[in-house]
Amino acid sequence: MSIPLFEVRDLHVAVQGQEILRGVNLCVGEGELHALMGPNGSGKSTLANTLLGAPDYEVTAGQILLRGEDVTGWAPDVRGKAGMFLAFQYPEEIPGVPVVQFLRQALSARRGMDLSVLELRVSIMEWMERLGMDPSFADRYLNEGFSGGEKKRNEILQMAVLEPDMAILDETDSGLDIDALRVVARGVQAVRQARPHLGALVITHYQRILEELTPDRVHLLIDGRVVESGGAELAQRLESEGYEAWRAA
Repeated sequence: MSIPLFEVRDLHVAVQGQEILRGVNLCVGEGELHALMGPNGSGKSTLANTLLGAPDYEVTAGQILLRGEDVTGWAPDVRGKAGMFLAFQYPEEIPGVPVVQFLRQALSARRGMDLSVLELRVSIMEWMERLGMDPSFADRYLNEGFSGGEKKRNEILQMAVLEPDMAILDETDSGLDIDALRVVARGVQAVRQARPHLGALVITHYQRILEELTPDRVHLLIDGRVVESGGAELAQRLESEGYEAWRAA
């Protein structure tokens, strides 16, 4: 039996002493795209932050596994170097740090060697063109003055350049109009085509991004637990029926 690329086993997480996740289980194989859906307050962003090791999220039980290796206690930078990536719902602005310099430092850490800006610029420019980004973004300070859509495309640019093995996209569709959403979704697809072994977990409220990204599996998170998993048709049921039927179950 092959070892899954990424697995969450019976994960319990508390924030400031309050339990938010109450035994989450999911498994993502190489090349698979999974969607995690749920209403506000269900624990979606708690899961995303926990998966990347944010310090305010206390794992009280369970495991996070990357290629069968327990990474639950690893620091965020160690997880990133190992091949995990998180696209944030609200990307932070970092004044004084150009996009190209940020990517140089991050990729150098990921590969364990010091790369020059010149080595990266060709790759960055190629991906910027594919993502519909102005080439001048490379020299702008990270996310400073970027629109919502620009910030999200910049997250996908990072995913493309850093070449992770497992990507968690935390509500990447949040705040985007339909045109920006399509650009971001097509960018995700382009990265997946370039890296066919990439596993991805898309965390979202709505089905609309899943109309652009057809998931292999959909998981429904209610009150800190995955209460149902299924194919793309589960997202369509949620769109038509809402979450109430599962809340009452």
